[in-house]
Amino acid sequence: MHAQGAHPARTVVLLPYAQLMPWAQQHWALQHAEGFAPRFETTRSWACRLAAFVPQGDDFSGDAARDTLGARALLERAGLAAQCDMLATPLQEAAAELAPVVAAVVPEQRAAWAVQARGLLPPADAGSALRFEATALRIALEWALASRHASDVLFEPGVRGAVDALVLLQGFQEDPLAQALRAHWGAKALSLALPQPGASGRIALHTAQDAEDEAQRAAACVLAHMAAGRTPVALAANDRALTRRIAAHLAGCGVALRDESGWTLSTTRAAAQLMATLRACARDASADDLLDALKHAAAIAPDALAALERALRQAPVAAWTDAAARDWSGKPAVAACVARAQEWRAGLHAPRPLAQWLQALRALLVASGQWNGLAQDAAGARVLAALRLQAGQEAQFDGCDGAGRRMALAEFTRWADEVLEAERFVPPPVGDAPVVILPLPQLLARPFAALVLPGCDEKRLPPVPDPVGSWSRAQRQAWGLPTRETLAAAQRAAWHNALHTPVVDLLWRSGDDGGEPLLASALVLALQLEGAACTGVDARRPRSVAAAPTPRPLPQGQALALRTLSSTAYSDLRLCPYRFFALRQLGLQAADELAGEVDKRDFGNWLHAVLQAFHEDLLRAPADDPATRVARLDGAAQAVTQKQGLGAGEFLPFAAGWPPLRDGYLHWLAQHEGAGASFRQAEQRATRPLGPVQLVGSIDRIDCVAAADAAANGPQTLLIDYKTEDVGKTRQRLRAGAQDTQLAFYAALLGDDDGLRAAYVNVGERGQTQMYEQADVLPLRDLLLAGIAHDFGRIAAGAPLPALGEGAACTHCAARGLCRKDFWDA
Repeated sequence: MHAQGAHPARTVVLLPYAQLMPWAQQHWALQHAEGFAPRFETTRSWACRLAAFVPQGDDFSGDAARDTLGARALLERAGLAAQCDMLATPLQEAAAELAPVVAAVVPEQRAAWAVQARGLLPPADAGSALRFEATALRIALEWALASRHASDVLFEPGVRGAVDALVLLQGFQEDPLAQALRAHWGAKALSLALPQPGASGRIALHTAQDAEDEAQRAAACVLAHMAAGRTPVALAANDRALTRRIAAHLAGCGVALRDESGWTLSTTRAAAQLMATLRACARDASADDLLDALKHAAAIAPDALAALERALRQAPVAAWTDAAARDWSGKPAVAACVARAQEWRAGLHAPRPLAQWLQALRALLVASGQWNGLAQDAAGARVLAALRLQAGQEAQFDGCDGAGRRMALAEFTRWADEVLEAERFVPPPVGDAPVVILPLPQLLARPFAALVLPGCDEKRLPPVPDPVGSWSRAQRQAWGLPTRETLAAAQRAAWHNALHTPVVDLLWRSGDDGGEPLLASALVLALQLEGAACTGVDARRPRSVAAAPTPRPLPQGQALALRTLSSTAYSDLRLCPYRFFALRQLGLQAADELAGEVDKRDFGNWLHAVLQAFHEDLLRAPADDPATRVARLDGAAQAVTQKQGLGAGEFLPFAAGWPPLRDGYLHWLAQHEGAGASFRQAEQRATRPLGPVQLVGSIDRIDCVAAADAAANGPQTLLIDYKTEDVGKTRQRLRAGAQDTQLAFYAALLGDDDGLRAAYVNVGERGQTQMYEQADVLPLRDLLLAGIAHDFGRIAAGAPLPALGEGAACTHCAARGLCRKDFWDA
C-alpha cells in the first residue's frame, strides 16, 4: 500500500477462502491497532457486497433449485427431453465447472473467448455412442457463456476507480477470477504468497485396523492434545463419513466442535423428514412410507398413531391404498388417522407449476404440524431456504425457464431430492470450540496447535487426484480448468503446509469395510522413507471390565395369573417356561413387520378363511357337481382375497399354486364325504373352565362322521385342524404323542365326548391333501387336562419358570433377547 500510495480504507485484500477473513482482520488489528483497515474479502463476498445479483431467465446461478430447472429446460429445447433424467445432472456439473472460468473472462472479451472455446468441442456425431454426452457438454458451454455472473460487477470501471490497490493473497490452487482481476487492474494489483510456516512439526503415524478403530484412535488423539493444552486442534475432513464418526465420539465426551466443512444437506434428519412426507403422498406409497411420514406429524395424536401402527402391522397389506380402502369403522381412532392422511395426500396429487407445488407443500407441513419443528431446527431452516418454502419465496422462480411448466408429484419430488443432494449444511459455529473440523487446504495461515488427519490411505488421500468432469486434457489446459498436474501440485502444497503444524497425527486403516486391504497414501510412505515421522502411540485409555455373565433367569409368575389359556400359550409353557412368562404372563410381544410380502402365515390365514367361506356356502346350498364346486371355491378365494386387501402382485406366488391345491382339496373332500363325513361348522370358538383358568381356542372345522368303531352308538364328531406345512412335519406331530398338545387341547374344548375324534388335514400346495388322524386323542386329552392343572398349580405355588428351551425352540424365539441365553454363565 505504501508503494502504491494507497489508503488502507480504499484497499481490498482478496483472500483464498472466506474462513480466513476473521483471522486476517485480527492479525491486522494486532499490527495496526489504530487507524483504518483494508477490506478483507473473497471474490464472492466482494461481488455480493457491491451489488445484489438476481439471476434472470436461463442464467446459470450456482443455485441448485434454479439450475436443476434450467438444465431440464435446456435439454428439452435441444430435443433431448427423453434423456433429461440421464443428462440433467452431468449438464449441471459441467456448467458448474465452466462458470468460474467464463466469469474470469472480462465481459467485453467473452465473445472472442467463446469462438476459441467452441473450436475445442468435438462435433456431436449422430452415430456416436457418446453423442448425448457430447451434446450436453456443448450445451453446458453455451449455458455458461450466455449467463450473467455475479462477479461481473468487479470488472466495472466504477469499482476500479473506487479502490486504490488490490492485493491478492495466493492459496494452494490458482483462482482464475483473482488472476483475471490482477491482469485487468494492472499496476494497481499486487499478488502475494502467504508466508510459509517454519520447520515441520512432530509427526506421528497411526495404523488402524478398520474404520471404527481409526475413528476411535483419531478421537483419542484429539483428546490427548486437549489434555496437553494444545488447542485449538484441527481435525481435517479428509473423509466425511469418517469425520462424522470421529465427531460423534468427541461429542460423547462433551467436546465442543466447530465444523467449517459441513455435509450434504440431504443426509440431515430434516431433509429425510421432508422427503418422507413427499414419498408418502405418492399414489403408489407403501404403508411403511405413510407410517414413516406420520411419525413426524405433530398433528397426529401419539395414541392414534400407535393404534394405526398396530393395525397396519396386523394387516397383511403392503400398499397404503389397500390399507386405506379397508373398513376401519370398528376402530374410530384408526379411521380418523387414515382419513386425515388421505386428506393430506389428496392435496399433492394434481400436477401444477413449481410455485403452486411449494405453496401446497408448505400448507401440508403446516397442517401436519411439521413446520415449526423444521423452522426452529438449524438444518430444517436450511432445508426450507434451499427449497424456497418460506411464504413468498416461490416468487424467486418467476421468469425461471421451466418453473411454469406443470409438474407431476414424481417430478417435484425428484426436483426436491436433487436440490437437497446438491446443497450443503454447515452447522452454526461455536465461538471458542477447541476443535475445528475443516478441509485440508483451509489449514493455510491458520494458527492451530495440533492437527489430526485421518483417512491417509491410498484411497482417500491420493497423491494425484483425478479431475472431476468429462473435459479433455486439451480443453482443461486451454480454458484454465484444473488438470491432474495442477491438482497434484495443490495437494502436495496443502500436505506440506499441514505437516508444519506443531504436532501432527496421521491415521489410516489397513483394511476397508468390504475387507479390501489398503496401503498408506504415497504421501505417507514418502514420510516413512525420509524418516520424518515416528510411530504414534495409541492414546486410548484401556479399561478393565470385570466379567459379568448373566445368570439363568428364574422368575416366578404367581402374581401374574392368566385368566385364559390358548393352545399356543400352553405350548409355550411346555417348550420353555420362561417364554411363557415373558410372552404370556408379561404380555410382551415382538412387533410384526409392516407387510412387505405375503408370507406363509398370511397364506395359511387366507386359506382358512377361504375354506370356511366355501363350506358355509356349501352347507346353505349343497352341490355335488365338481365343476360347480370348483367355481364356488374360486369365488370364495376371490372374495377373501379382496376382503383381506391382498394385491395381485404380492399374492402371485401363492395364486400360481392355487389351481393344484384347489383340485387336490376337492378330490380329498369327495373321498371324505364318500366315507360318510359331513361338514358341521368352521372356525368355532370354544371355551372350557379348568380351575382358575379358562381354556379358549378356535377350531378350524368340525365334521360329523360315521363311527369308526362298530361298538360306537351313532355318528361321531371329528374336529379338524388345517395345516399347510410340510407333510413330514405333520407326521412328526402325531409321532410326538403327548408332546403335541394341539389336537388334545381342542378335544378338551369340546367337553367330555367319549366318541370324539381329531385329525390334521394337510392341504398340500402340490395338489395332495391328506388327513392324519390322532388315534389316541381321548387319553391324550385327559392327560393334557391333568398336566395343565398340575402346571398351573405349581405356578400359583411360586415355582420358578426357568429358560429351558433347546434347538429350534430357541432359534426362533421372541424372548431370546430377554433370557440372554447367549450370555449365561457356564
